[in-house]
Amino acid sequence: MCLAVPGKVLTVEERDGTRMATVDFGGVVKEVCLEYLPDLEVGEYAIVHVGFALQRLDEESARQTLELFEQLGMLQEEFGDPWEQAALMDGGPELAGEAER
Repeated sequence: MCLAVPGKVLTVEERDGTRMATVDFGGVVKEVCLEYLPDLEVGEYAIVHVGFALQRLDEESARQTLELFEQLGMLQEEFGDPWEQAALMDGGPELAGEAER
């Protein structure tokens, strides 16, 4: 499943003519394209989907959403190790450890 997840902008820079940001999603940090929100600034929050910042969001709404996603295990599902997840789906937890080797 691909979620639209709120995140906090940590840094903004231009790379090869494209504004990019480093965004914190409740402890998981990813690179995000700012083409749809070119005026987004450090410290602001945005909804991000498939690597693109789509909509500005206030801090309280972002925190509440991240807390809810965390409680539901959705952040791990969205940002967890895909190899471990595949192993769990295919053969159970005993294979997940083998995926790390």
